[in-house]
Amino acid sequence: MASDTASPKDRFLTVYGRKPVLEALADPSLTIDKVLLADNARAPEILRAARDRGVAVHRATAQRVKVLAGNGKQDQGVLADVVAPRMRSLSSALGSLPRTVLLLDGITTPANVGMILRTATAAGVGGIVVPRRGVAGLDPLVVKASAGVAFTAPVLRCYTAVEAATSLRSAGYPLVGLAADARRTVFAADLPSRCAYVLGGETHGVSPEVRDLVTDWVSIPMAGGVESLNVASAAAVLCFELVRRSQVEQDR
Repeated sequence: MASDTASPKDRFLTVYGRKPVLEALADPSLTIDKVLLADNARAPEILRAARDRGVAVHRATAQRVKVLAGNGKQDQGVLADVVAPRMRSLSSALGSLPRTVLLLDGITTPANVGMILRTATAAGVGGIVVPRRGVAGLDPLVVKASAGVAFTAPVLRCYTAVEAATSLRSAGYPLVGLAADARRTVFAADLPSRCAYVLGGETHGVSPEVRDLVTDWVSIPMAGGVESLNVASAAAVLCFELVRRSQVEQDR
């Protein structure tokens, strides 16, 4: 099993394609570390926008750009590394983790990952664990689905969900998984004040390896013959139930 070592990409979100890179360069709220342009690409508008922002432009082979973008069909010979100020490795954050953490396990649809990042950030969740393997990459599709919140979301990176689950358990976090067949609902369960919540993939739910580490399960009650919610919708229900509970505590 690979170790949860920090990656240089734990500091940046990489966006690729001419329109996403231009949009990033045009947004004064974003800090762009650098732009990488294929040596055979002519992109005067990008060169001009980068110059106006004082952003360094590096040239590389088209193949190198494709490898770094991770999407050879859509990179259009250009990518940009955007600084994500709240993104860090899970291993570096273990000593100062927030009370509430989400762990994404096998969620492969970029739209779902993006919507979860937006919802969890809006609900004040302090950490969202997004493994580098087994979960949709943090690419322009995720950024778009998050409506740009992905750039500032409190993302915690690691290699796999099972490594994250093991690390969180070792750090004293109970793992509570969402499952349609759980006997207790998220509204009625006595949830720990310090907890990591596991959101499983769209098709198979929580993976067997992570399932073995889950300490408790909760469900969202369904009616009308509906079996379950989309994982992003389920995340929204969970996150704002936690907000409701927090507000009740504050009002006491």
